[in-house]
Amino acid sequence: MDLRVQGPAAPDPFLSAADLFETEYDLEWPVRVYVRTDPDERTWAAHYADHHVLNISRQAATSAMARELALHELSHMARSEEAHPSHTQSTEEALYLALTGRSVERRKLVHCYQIANHMKDIYADDITLSVAPADKLVYFLESQLAAALADRPTPPPRPDSRRLTTAADPEITAVNAAFALALVERHGLVDGNHRLYDLAHAAADDAPTVPFDSFKRRFRSLVDDPTESDYRKALVDVTRAYAVGTGEPAAD
Repeated sequence: MDLRVQGPAAPDPFLSAADLFETEYDLEWPVRVYVRTDPDERTWAAHYADHHVLNISRQAATSAMARELALHELSHMARSEEAHPSHTQSTEEALYLALTGRSVERRKLVHCYQIANHMKDIYADDITLSVAPADKLVYFLESQLAAALADRPTPPPRPDSRRLTTAADPEITAVNAAFALALVERHGLVDGNHRLYDLAHAAADDAPTVPFDSFKRRFRSLVDDPTESDYRKALVDVTRAYAVGTGEPAAD
């Protein structure tokens, strides 16, 4: 893998992530890593015709999670190269199909982008968890959810950035908690006594109008290799369920 790091951080975590990734996968296009000074934009990836870009904050690049964050973004790049429907489907198109003719609060519209990103993350982390230990990812999910429950306001990240919470909004926090449990249950990472369950149930209690179990089931049961049509329908359905509170199936 051709991976180059530019910016104020050591390349070691990124090279280590590449080494782990290459035990099972490979990327055709080169990867350029840019370490940024803005601490509020943790990580996000961009895909071009002949290369990938991984942007990461200096704070994240020098943290204990640096290797795992980089590995996660490499997994997104792999999904992009294989043209997986989760990474080719336009979020804007799905929102249009789900919400045309409906009145939706702006905050919920913003949250829909985070939900779409969760669905991408499920498929990226299917790769991540096949090549790396899960301990740090579980801790990351736990700590992010605990922070949201403690109501610590943070600036909203980019819609495609690697962050579990967008703000301390109880409704999206409940959906984020459903995503976290769905991911760990999909891969059998924790038992039912893990603290993540207590945090998730607290988040669900704070948002009684959000069908927590339904969102967890939707995320956990995403099929491994969906068709473009199947994935579009799943994204439209989950978006509509959150934004307008209906689980009615989408017409393809």
